Amino acid sequence: MSAPKKSYGQHFLEDRSTIERILCVLAPNATDTLLEIGPGEGALTLPLLAAAGTLTAIELDAELIPTLQRRAAAAGKLDIIPADILQVDLTALAQRLGTSRLRVVGNLPYYISSPILFHCLDHLQVIQDLHFMLQKEVVERMAAAPGSKIYGRLSVMLQLACRVELLFEVPARAFRPPPKVDSAVVRMLPLAAHERHAAPAQDLQLVVKAAFAQRRKTLGNALAQVLDRDAIRRAGIDPGARAETLDPAAFVRLAQACATRRRDTCGT
Repeated sequence: MSAPKKSYGQHFLEDRSTIERILCVLAPNATDTLLEIGPGEGALTLPLLAAAGTLTAIELDAELIPTLQRRAAAAGKLDIIPADILQVDLTALAQRLGTSRLRVVGNLPYYISSPILFHCLDHLQVIQDLHFMLQKEVVERMAAAPGSKIYGRLSVMLQLACRVELLFEVPARAFRPPPKVDSAVVRMLPLAAHERHAAPAQDLQLVVKAAFAQRRKTLGNALAQVLDRDAIRRAGIDPGARAETLDPAAFVRLAQACATRRRDTCGT
């Protein structure tokens, strides 16, 4: 066994029942193109490989790779890419693998989970589904509904791109070393093309970030530098409302209004 590295936020999954539950919800088979982010010691890698026959993994810690390759030799064909997932072009990788339906799975380091999630959003056109183990509080925020105290920027941005479902919780004792918090497994299913929003990404990001920057402010005040109250009303939204009360579709209307204002002001 390897000594977990704090610098990589490593907590190795060891609980067999948790691994079996992940396999059950993922239900991998030989027709799948599996991509695992951060295989670590291979607790999930080896059973996935046994079920699918082939698997591609991205691992940042080069010291783990030789042992993992030896352990995987009898289970199937494992291709390990030694890299930082944030530097990997998933669209180009899918093209190299000859697929447009990557099934992405991983036990993500807590300290970098949000950047990884947004990196995956940039490549949804080649992703069939995503199954991740994350800090429980992060998953709850991802799946939160409007009106919840934990509903925020992460909830909106992910739910505009995917259906997000908290599948089950995982106690800290399932890992070595145990983290200070519990975890949860989440499923993300990319929305079909006709279900996705039609707002420029830059305007959507601007509006959502501004709206949630100070949660106690009304939208009229929070978005004052982006949209005036009349523009907010024309989008069908009360300027006196607060960000956490709006569903994701309302933010799309605000972003479209922002895009119109930008074009009228700057001609871009």
